[in-house]
Amino acid sequence: MRTFTGDHLLVATHNQGKLEEIAHLLEPYGISVSSAKDHNLPEPEETGTTFVENARIKAHAAAQATGLPALADDSGIEIDALDGAPGVYTADWAETPQGRDFVMAMTRTYDELEAKSAPHPRRARFCCTLVLAWPDGHDEVFPGVMEGEIVWPMRGDQGHGYDPIFQPKGHTQTFGEMDRWEKNRISHRADAFRKLVTVFDR
Repeated sequence: MRTFTGDHLLVATHNQGKLEEIAHLLEPYGISVSSAKDHNLPEPEETGTTFVENARIKAHAAAQATGLPALADDSGIEIDALDGAPGVYTADWAETPQGRDFVMAMTRTYDELEAKSAPHPRRARFCCTLVLAWPDGHDEVFPGVMEGEIVWPMRGDQGHGYDPIFQPKGHTQTFGEMDRWEKNRISHRADAFRKLVTVFDR
């Protein structure tokens, strides 16, 4: 595994919330971050059919464009009773001409589960794949997962995306009800980060 020896990392995202979350996780290692938006990078088309493929597309595009090591993630929710859907299409389920509507996406999720009379508990997991890419084309891959179940009705106004209908295993609150930093401590992204930090030369 290649070691990361720098003190600055380009995070290949235009999402300010995700940037802040990653910056917080990297802070103890003395690594500062900038975003793809800071470098005026376009968002590459995510044409992959897996989380790792899409994360690689984003990380390598940013590394090639800037000459900097770049970190990208692709994440989503997989629901067993829906054969793993929405998976890599998690954000697509929320797309509307006016932007993303995750209440609509969560309602669709519930409706599809009801249409299949899916038994309870409705097992699901949030997945996150981090890819750290270097300008020379090398990369390292770090997958993370948080098991749980889909609940209804929606609960909580914290977090984002599908958080109000996802109750992580071993907890009574949904991600939408949890304190932001508590969620970040146990999340699928935190699981991936615990693997990522093993490459930092600190």
